[in-house]
Amino acid sequence: MNVKKLGMVSSTVLVMTILVACGGNQKEEVSNQSTKQVKKETLAKKQELTIIETAEIPSMDTALNVDGVSSVVMNNVFEGLYRATKDGEVELGMASAEPTISKDGLTYTFKLKKEAKWSNGDLVTANDFVYAWKKTVDPASGAAFAYLFEGVLANAIEIQKGEKSIDELGVKALDDQTLEIQLVANVPYFKGLLTTPTFFPQNQKYVAEKGNRYSTTSESMIYNGPFTLTKWDGTGLTWVYQKNQMYWDKETVKLDTINVDVVKENSARINLFDSDATDITTIDGDYLANYQEDLNLKSIPESSVFYFQFNQEKAGNKTPLANQNIRKALALSYDKKAYVDTVLQNDSIVANGLIPAGLVKSPDGKIDFRKSSGDLQTFNKKEAQAAWKKGLKELGVETLTIELLSGDTDSAKKSSEFMQGQWESNLTGLKVSLKNVPFKVRLELDSKQDYDIQLSGWSADYSDPMAYLDIFQTGKSYNTTSYSNKEYDALVDAIGSTDLAQVDKRWSDMEEAEKILLDDYNIAPIYQRSRAVLEKSYVKGIVSHLVGANYSYKWAYVTEK
Repeated sequence: MNVKKLGMVSSTVLVMTILVACGGNQKEEVSNQSTKQVKKETLAKKQELTIIETAEIPSMDTALNVDGVSSVVMNNVFEGLYRATKDGEVELGMASAEPTISKDGLTYTFKLKKEAKWSNGDLVTANDFVYAWKKTVDPASGAAFAYLFEGVLANAIEIQKGEKSIDELGVKALDDQTLEIQLVANVPYFKGLLTTPTFFPQNQKYVAEKGNRYSTTSESMIYNGPFTLTKWDGTGLTWVYQKNQMYWDKETVKLDTINVDVVKENSARINLFDSDATDITTIDGDYLANYQEDLNLKSIPESSVFYFQFNQEKAGNKTPLANQNIRKALALSYDKKAYVDTVLQNDSIVANGLIPAGLVKSPDGKIDFRKSSGDLQTFNKKEAQAAWKKGLKELGVETLTIELLSGDTDSAKKSSEFMQGQWESNLTGLKVSLKNVPFKVRLELDSKQDYDIQLSGWSADYSDPMAYLDIFQTGKSYNTTSYSNKEYDALVDAIGSTDLAQVDKRWSDMEEAEKILLDDYNIAPIYQRSRAVLEKSYVKGIVSHLVGANYSYKWAYVTEK
């Protein structure tokens, strides 16, 4: 799932550029803890940034969140029981203290902060969590991330199957400030889940008042996080964060305003940075070579893994991609190293498996999962061509035309063109057409399963391989390929239930599940993303998270130049 988000990741990159008005004689000083020696820094009088994204916000309803862009926004305007910290841990958010936990580890009782309020002045109550979670799990909502509750909260699976009432979900408000949560198992990543938008609260009274208008614009929402959202009309290319004066920890928040614009062209972003009109921007492709010696250049690793997913069924009919040899040929016939080195050029690394490097280590803490599981899909033109010939023969055809769906940014278009060239030159008789669309449109086509091959990606919501393995089970909302393997399903079920008490078996089962998925060629990993960023020296404290939402602005500030 995506709880650094959170969920489906845009095939475009999140880009930030910042316009800063520095100056004044404000005396307040802050300590920069990012260096070994603590420096005294004078805050700029005007704490204002302008940030550039490369994709629109698809939705602001936390129950319906499906993507990385929305997850970033939600992470900065809402808050759950916990919040991800600057160092990758979790800290108390709406919760006033660590929960009381029953002896069997299955019942958590949280007390909420008495000073926790919504931006309209309402108290954040236990019922706000109960309402939001029930709304997400209710099958009538069609919430894609409802699966995150399955195998975690009591009765979530049965509710999703229609076997139990939504009122039987394992969460209740004992009083306004006391929340009780009943788990199915002692889930090791439970706290991490509580930092994600899917587990954020919603004010039931306010949602009811707004009705169908709720979350359709920034004016039809209230907020309980460090910032509020303004000037978002639900579809536009701009929005603004404003410091939330009702936030319980507002004294920590230094920024007053963050302006956001969507800019999809690489050249436009670089020009803004070079002309000092912006202070932060991602940089990739051909532009990066010119900045290798620039002291402003930084590399930020991510848990985002990008891959091709092959749609085996469209409009109720099997596609040519239902043939495993065709999928295998496509998966093995493109040079990942050449792609990373010549197209991305941003310190991203080749991915030969689904689970990213650096996510989690073995139970004994000695080996990274990616190294332990090994390389499961590698570029092999000879093997790909042999599989292609077999596949065409099995289909009874000599040629195939297949459409590749991807984003509409410069980088996405270059990626599509590179892969088109690789496939058409390495697989005789293949014609690849390109369909580059805005991020929101791609999500819609994905949900309708209206595509052939899609350049997609996933970022972890919590530090566990299940954040990735869970989405490809039969019938899961994010399994938009019609992939189904009973052995894989059984392993993933065990990993999330009986294996929780057997850490070594759980580890080996996760390795085996990944191997099955990659051997079936349902997906074809390409790369694990890093972001190359140009950042001016006076912008401080923007926190990047390896898992969950990409960015937090709670601790960000601007110093005098």
